[in-house]
Amino acid sequence: MKTVILCGGFGTRLGKETQKIPKPMIQINRKPLVEWIIKIYAKYGFKEFILVTGYKHKVIENYFKKKKFSNNVTVKFVYTGLKTNTGGRILKLKKLFKKEEDFMLTYGDGLSSVNIKKLTKFHKKHLGVVTITAVRPPARFGEVLFKDNSNQVKNFSEKPKTNNGWINGGFFVLNSKVFNFFKNKNEIFEYHVLKRLTVSNNLFAHKHRGIWQCCDTPRDKSLITEIIKKNLLSL
Repeated sequence: MKTVILCGGFGTRLGKETQKIPKPMIQINRKPLVEWIIKIYAKYGFKEFILVTGYKHKVIENYFKKKKFSNNVTVKFVYTGLKTNTGGRILKLKKLFKKEEDFMLTYGDGLSSVNIKKLTKFHKKHLGVVTITAVRPPARFGEVLFKDNSNQVKNFSEKPKTNNGWINGGFFVLNSKVFNFFKNKNEIFEYHVLKRLTVSNNLFAHKHRGIWQCCDTPRDKSLITEIIKKNLLSL
């Protein structure tokens, strides 16, 4: 199965970090973030990667053209425009997949301990068009619960798992039938396409309770760095 990694965004919330390089190329323990993502999939035997690029795409291409991987891992690039939405970027890949071919999709700015083989088995079992990995990340702040109609604290938990439900953690499995759910090249995958899949009962979620961390802010980068330094993903 091919693995598609979305690497085209601007990453503006990281400030100066992304003025000269795209977010997937920020250094985490002496390697670009996207290389760590590749290592997650390679750990489970995935070898064919397609990096979907946009902002400062040459930085990504120049790095991986010189990079040599073991175990026959290959990295290709598809430039999809500077300001293209996620839907448009994915739609441009349509010709790369056969009829009813499954493929992996993830973002170029997040790490997870999700078991990719179990995720794939879940997808094939449920026969949906798209499987999403649902996660419950830690809250940013401590949570205070009050006793009914009083100021007395019932429970305090420092940065617990969020109680606001499950969120999109990326790490998708898609069947190429997903391209039938696009209406045009300007759509946002998460907002337009996934909603249509939900309405047609073709979207399933694999619940992951382990490690998951995105990299939107400098604080996020520090958290991801700690995950890598402590080898919590066993890469």
